[in-house]
Amino acid sequence: MLSRIAESLYWIGRYVERAEDTARILDVHLQRILADPWTSEDSACRSLFGVMGMTVEEGPFTSARVIELLGLDQSSPSSVVGALAAARENARGCREIISADLWECLNATYHGLARAPGQVESQGVHAFFRWVRDRGAVMAGLTDATMSRDEGWIFLVLGRNIERVDMTARLLRTHERAGGSIPSWLTLLRSSGAWETFLRTYRGALDDRHAAEFLLLDRLFPRSVFAALSVAESCLADLEPDPGRAGVATDAQRIVGRARTGLEFRGADELVSDLNAVLVSLERTCSQVNEAVSRRYFRQTSAVNWVSGAVA
Repeated sequence: MLSRIAESLYWIGRYVERAEDTARILDVHLQRILADPWTSEDSACRSLFGVMGMTVEEGPFTSARVIELLGLDQSSPSSVVGALAAARENARGCREIISADLWECLNATYHGLARAPGQVESQGVHAFFRWVRDRGAVMAGLTDATMSRDEGWIFLVLGRNIERVDMTARLLRTHERAGGSIPSWLTLLRSSGAWETFLRTYRGALDDRHAAEFLLLDRLFPRSVFAALSVAESCLADLEPDPGRAGVATDAQRIVGRARTGLEFRGADELVSDLNAVLVSLERTCSQVNEAVSRRYFRQTSAVNWVSGAVA
């Protein structure tokens, strides 16, 4: 597969997941401000920008400003609208690889973004976030239902799960910065689509240990950090079917494998007591994996300069 096509598919997976998870994070943020009248809106918004890795501007911060920059900013690939637009732009370059159904879904979602400001104004921001999450679920379903399990599908799923690890870690950091209250865990689990599954798993016993264990370590819930790391590790192994006699074949596999084992053999109580350091480490891991994958599979050749009839 051409590196250009592989890179486009990888970033489709990342951008669609980023849009959906950013919508989830913003939903948690706004619900926390509404539920706790003692929360300082300015400090909560600044904390959210810090979690999302964005530069904090001068002056007072409001939820409306957060929605504008992280939700509706078309020029930023870190916003919901910008990420979906970037996913569609990448899909344009590899239409011969993705299925027609997936392209039509991405294209229809992109054209639906023009109505986003009006939808936020008339129906409220939560309706817009729900729409984004529904479109993300449709795109993920079409990816799994209509694409062959070849290298193209592997790169798309790899990008999706690397982004999922990063964004789930950021979602958990919003909880950690909020002070770790039980209502905050409840809101976070519901926003992640994990509440009902969590109740069935732990019989309604909601505390820091169980919630952190579920979202970080659960093997069966697909949005947990451990499950996403496991899928990413499997994708990387499929891309390198002959790893040789010693260790693993690529830096990306080493980085993901260390992160997975670091979680797998850590107790839930230890995770809760050192939650911030664990989450920061996971975000750093995602950045390192992205660089390693780019070096390995997306290497770009420099342009050829023609000088006086000869190649320079």
